[in-house]
Amino acid sequence: MIHSLIHLAGTATYDFTYLFIFLGIALVSYMIQANLKSKFDKFSKIPIGMTGRDVAIKMLHDNGIYDVKVTSTPGMLTDHYNPVNKTVNLSEGVYNSASVAAAAVAAHECGHAVQHARAYAPLKMRSALVPIVSFSSNIMMWILLIGILTVEVCPELLLTGIILFATTTIFSFITLPVEIDASRRALVWLQGAGITNSGNHKYASSALRSAAYTYVIAALSSLATLLYYVMIYMNRRD
Repeated sequence: MIHSLIHLAGTATYDFTYLFIFLGIALVSYMIQANLKSKFDKFSKIPIGMTGRDVAIKMLHDNGIYDVKVTSTPGMLTDHYNPVNKTVNLSEGVYNSASVAAAAVAAHECGHAVQHARAYAPLKMRSALVPIVSFSSNIMMWILLIGILTVEVCPELLLTGIILFATTTIFSFITLPVEIDASRRALVWLQGAGITNSGNHKYASSALRSAAYTYVIAALSSLATLLYYVMIYMNRRD
């Protein structure tokens, strides 16, 4: 155990490298989240003719989907589509709001429902990974911690933790095309259905683009963390 602790102290060089990368990603993530909130607040003041609920129902019906229920869920920006019970869950600020921001978010979540109905391959892959990621998330941090402390004695334990963490990283990257495609479907439909016009469509596009950046930074953060653990494993005999 003492030897392992000494080894941990010897990893200071790449610990500092990871720290700088992590702080950089954390700063960018904060800026993106702040920008997203600012845009949502701003675009929530731009009126449109339908509430988020109405937009969601219309988009579903326009795509021939009648078995998905639109519900209101507590919180802010807690909007999501649940493929298990086929519900589009809109936050209160989206469900009841008749604004460009609400329309964009509602249409985006319905984009996932359309993906589900059309058997969109990346969504199927992500859904298949959900139980694996849920299992991994519950135990991997303990395995990684113990694995780092005992890396000289039992490197296989750290490797197991790395494999578990890799599933969450893969999940993050599979999420990217799913989210980008849902936004693309939403924007095409919003414009085609006349929900947005030449004057306000750019705001819907801007809001969804900012939301997509949050998934990009989450994926990069997960990748950086994974590489950090791999570095510890590869340098265990240094």
